[in-house]
Amino acid sequence: MKKFLIILIMSLIMCGLLASTSLIVSAAGDKEELLGSGMIIYMQMGGTEGDPSTLARTNGARAAAKHLGVKLIEQYSAWQPEKMINQFKEALAASPDGIVIMGHPGEGAFESLVEEAISRGVIVTSGNNPLPNLQTMYQDKGFGYAGADLHAGGYLTGQAMIKQGLKSGDKALVYGLFSQEGRRKSPMGIVDALEDVGLVVEKLDISPEVDTEASLCIPILTAYLERNPDVKAIGTQHGNVTSNMMKVLQAAGKKPGEVIVGGIDLSPATIEGIEKGYVSASFDQMLYLQGFFPVLQVVLMKKYNIPGLDINTGVGIATPQNIGELKTLIEKGVR
Repeated sequence: MKKFLIILIMSLIMCGLLASTSLIVSAAGDKEELLGSGMIIYMQMGGTEGDPSTLARTNGARAAAKHLGVKLIEQYSAWQPEKMINQFKEALAASPDGIVIMGHPGEGAFESLVEEAISRGVIVTSGNNPLPNLQTMYQDKGFGYAGADLHAGGYLTGQAMIKQGLKSGDKALVYGLFSQEGRRKSPMGIVDALEDVGLVVEKLDISPEVDTEASLCIPILTAYLERNPDVKAIGTQHGNVTSNMMKVLQAAGKKPGEVIVGGIDLSPATIEGIEKGYVSASFDQMLYLQGFFPVLQVVLMKKYNIPGLDINTGVGIATPQNIGELKTLIEKGVR
């Protein structure tokens, strides 16, 4: 009997050890089975880490990397095209599995670099600012796009501004990156929407200095409003400029709603501007998705040879009417 009890106890201990080992192996197996386990992806995020026009994109990319088991290398350029090109070269030198780029430098600047990367087996895809010709050339190699249709997004913003009471003959300013090949499409969308209903539109180019440090727009736009007191609307498709628009109007002595403002993205300052009536509409291009989907694209191409997907993330407008329901998500860096 005693011998039987010893055997029974030993058997139970062995079963426990085997069960524990099985759980450990299973857990290890689950970790190994993450779709992107072991992959390294370099990703251009745009501005500076944590800034209002970049945070949600970074959070989306980090979430995708965590869920897929990817090692993510983040690159921040302060929106400078030359720096984006240098970042691509740095990434390529490391021979990662994938590189996510933004189209701000233009197709000519990227063409030979993308060709070299793909010839070396590195997957390249894009976000935020499209490179349609390169996407067509290398879509079967995984080159996709996650972002807004730039002109359509600007046009949608312009339409939202018109709904706030603008009419034919009103004067408007569109402040945008008109000198940049790709990014000019966004402000031109606003221009076209306003001109289509008969507004008189003036275009003003955002300088490289303002592009990097958007608070510099405050004296520029304040001076413009002082010289043009009859301007009824200001439109922009620059997120950090949008976040400064309430300060611009306050400095110019304008009351909420006196100048209709249409912008882009949803920084804390832009939310406050919407809530207080200084910003009438802001284009929501779903930056979180612009971070998440490119990481997923690289993994899907690497793992399953899935060609580049074209994902339109530019489908929303934030207004005083819906900002309340979005605010919590925006504060979390998701919207």
